[in-house]
Amino acid sequence: MFEYLNGTITYIDPAYIVCDVDGVGYKVQVANPYRYEENQPAKVFVEQIVRDNEQSLYGFYDLNEKKIFLNLISVSGIGPKSALAILAGQDHSGLINAIENNDVKFLTKFPKIGKKTAQQIILDLNGKFTAEGQMTLGQAPIPLTNGTDSPELLDGLAALQSLGYSAREIAKIKDKLKEQQLDSADAYLRAGLQLLTK
Repeated sequence: MFEYLNGTITYIDPAYIVCDVDGVGYKVQVANPYRYEENQPAKVFVEQIVRDNEQSLYGFYDLNEKKIFLNLISVSGIGPKSALAILAGQDHSGLINAIENNDVKFLTKFPKIGKKTAQQIILDLNGKFTAEGQMTLGQAPIPLTNGTDSPELLDGLAALQSLGYSAREIAKIKDKLKEQQLDSADAYLRAGLQLLTK
């Protein structure tokens, strides 16, 4: 139904952004909300997905990212949120290489992707890319060690949790992230994803 939204980002949450288009705020779930800036214009490529009683908009930074998402959700066992978690690392060449080289281990490092699903991704998508080149319900809060955590770090951790990583997984890398003293939630999210998918 929609190809993209051209508007202003009015709100950023760890799991989604709100894009205002002519006075209408569209809630769009994205892989990395912190690639956007509040009160700045943006063109967000979107895909509307209707399932049961839910209608959701999923957003992408560019058209290539959207194409990868659509390929991923065509695989049995991969839902939109799992696909966003896979896209969040922004290492799309690494993802494509893993699929092309039957690297099951790489794919199983993403949340909720087991060996069987990883094998299905490879089976269904191998060869397809060569031509193209939210807070989880019931999840425990991220434990805070003290009051010295920066807002940027906390936002980055919350974004990791919204992608499906468990509080235990995030707690294991938190100290390593703090040591890096990064200057944005986006940077913490990217660094966290690198640590979690090693």
